Amino acid sequence: MNRQMIRQAQRLQAQLQKVQQELETLTVEGSAGGGVVKVVMSGKQVVESVVIAPEAAEDLELLQEMVAAAVNDAMTKTQQVAAQKMGAVTGGLKIPGLL
Repeated sequence: MNRQMIRQAQRLQAQLQKVQQELETLTVEGSAGGGVVKVVMSGKQVVESVVIAPEAAEDLELLQEMVAAAVNDAMTKTQQVAAQKMGAVTGGLKIPGLL
């Protein structure tokens, strides 16, 4: 490997570490039922909070479905943001283990 390639690899590694740090502090909100159920999730896909409107408790089965949908919505959003941020660094190159 020549020095230029090593420097490029080091820059890429530094950029990827920066993106990883950004994802740790990022939060997204997923929702369902028109906002009746809201889930806040970190960029590392950790659920930080769940907010349920009181009227949602009237139908337990529907509430369960809405919680699952809100979590899935938040997960999809975190994956999209992570892919976008990583893609900006890697130029769209898929690097195993990064996402």
